[in-house]
Amino acid sequence: MLYSLLRPLVFALEPETAHRIAFNAMETANRLGFYHAHSVPCQSRSIMGLTFPNPVGLAAGLDKNGEHIDALAALGFGFIEIGTVTPRPQPGNPRPRLFRIPQASAIINRMGFNNNGIERLIANVKTMSYKGVLGINIGKNFDTPVEKAVDDYLTCLRKAYRYASYITVNISSPNTPNLRQLQQATELDSLLATLKLNQQRLADEHGKYTPLVVKIAPDLELPEIDSIAALLMKHRIDGVIATNTTLSRAGVETLPHAREAGGLSGTPLAKRATSVIARLHHALQGALPIIGVGGIMDTAGATEKIEAGASLIQIYSGLVYRGPHLVREIAQVLCKADGRRADVAGVA
Repeated sequence: MLYSLLRPLVFALEPETAHRIAFNAMETANRLGFYHAHSVPCQSRSIMGLTFPNPVGLAAGLDKNGEHIDALAALGFGFIEIGTVTPRPQPGNPRPRLFRIPQASAIINRMGFNNNGIERLIANVKTMSYKGVLGINIGKNFDTPVEKAVDDYLTCLRKAYRYASYITVNISSPNTPNLRQLQQATELDSLLATLKLNQQRLADEHGKYTPLVVKIAPDLELPEIDSIAALLMKHRIDGVIATNTTLSRAGVETLPHAREAGGLSGTPLAKRATSVIARLHHALQGALPIIGVGGIMDTAGATEKIEAGASLIQIYSGLVYRGPHLVREIAQVLCKADGRRADVAGVA
C-alpha cells in the first residue's frame, strides 16, 4: 500500500535518479530496523548443491556493484544475484539509458554493464552480513574484442570464485557489442570448455565447488535453444538462467520510448521468456536446473515460470512496478504450492 502511494512520486523522477534515491531510502530503512525479515514458511530446496530457503531471487542488474546486499536480503529473497561485473570499471553507455513504459509495465535499458569493476565488487561483498545464497554475474568489458572475451570471463571467475555461491556467465545482454555472438555453437562450445576446466582447477585450489550458470537471451530460435541445451549438458554446466531482456518491441510498438535502443523487460517479455523455459525444459530433460526470469509481475507470472520447468525464479522489473512486497507475496504462493505437492506425495 505504501509503495502504491509513493510510486507516482518515484516515477516523476528520471529513472536512474529514482533508482539511486530508492536504494538510499532502503538502506536507511534497513539501518533503522524498519524491515522485519520474517522468513516465509517454506520447504527449502537443494539445487546445484546449494540450499535455497525460498525460490524467489533477485535478478542481476539491480545491484551491479554489490553495494546493497544486506538491505535487499531484508526484503525476503531466497537468493540474490549481483552484477553484471566486468574485470575493469566502466561507465556504461551515455545517459539517458533507462526508460520506463508504464502503460505496459515495461522497462527499456541500454546500461552497457556500467560497474565499478570486479575488485570493487569483491570488496563490497567482504563487508556484507548476508549469509544466504549469493550469485555473482560476470561479463566482458565493452572494449574487449569478442574473440578475447574468454579472458575477461576467466579474470572475473577467478576473482569471484571463493566469494560466490554460484557464478553466472552473462552472454546474452543486448547492450554490449557482439556479446550475444557467444551464444553461437562454436563460440559457446569453446567458452564453456575453458570455463569448466578453470572451475575444476579453482575447486581444487579453494576446496570449494562454486556452480557455473549461463544466462541466455529470449530472442533465440528453437534450434538455437536446443543447441545451447546440448552444449550445457556436454560441458556439465550447473544451471541456466532464462532469460535476459529482449530486442523485440512486441506489445509496446506504439508507446513512448518504444524506439529507444536497448533490452526490453517487464510484462511484454513474459510469454517469450516462458516459452524459452519450456523449450529448455524439454531439451534438458532435467539434466540441469533452470532459473526463470522475465516479466514476472505477480504470483501468476511466477507460477507460469515454475510450471514451464523453472526450479527457481528471479524478479527485477516487478520490483519497480509492484514494490518490495512482491518478494514475499510470490514466495508465499510458491511455498504453499510446494507444501500441497508434498502433502499429495505423502498421501500417495
